[in-house]
Amino acid sequence: MVDRTIIVDGFSKTYAMTGWRLGYGIMPVELAKKLDLLLTHSVGSTAQFTQIAGIEALRGPQQPAQGMRDEYEQRRNLIVEGLRSIPGVTCRKPPGAFYVFPNIKAFGRKSAEVTNFLLDEGGVAVLPGSAFGQYGEGYLRLSYATSIDTINAGLDRMRTALGRLGKAT
Repeated sequence: MVDRTIIVDGFSKTYAMTGWRLGYGIMPVELAKKLDLLLTHSVGSTAQFTQIAGIEALRGPQQPAQGMRDEYEQRRNLIVEGLRSIPGVTCRKPPGAFYVFPNIKAFGRKSAEVTNFLLDEGGVAVLPGSAFGQYGEGYLRLSYATSIDTINAGLDRMRTALGRLGKAT
């Protein structure tokens, strides 16, 4: 498997370096040489301080990353169960990242219309699933990269607003 395995990862989530655009790939040397030709002009020239921060993240203690992973798992479980408790909303539990993609098709409205309603009527900002392509229509995208209190408040506001919106008949 060594000659057929490619691992690509980044520092954004594990080390809270979102936006730094630092990542790495582990692959056979010949493939790395070809990939280097492609990437040099599209994502190369990462700032030196970013590279140093990445090295320190890898060399440093890993317990804080594990603690944050546990915290995100708790937040994920909270938001998924909270969304599932709202009539008309279904939600799968994502295996990674810090976003959920609940299904809101039962409301019979475009996802952009529901996002505007949630913002105007509930004070909750979410993204329409349609922003992620045609198959995202009928879904919302919510981040749980925030506090437990904020998640609970957002769920309460969504529950109230969506109750007023009502499901399609």
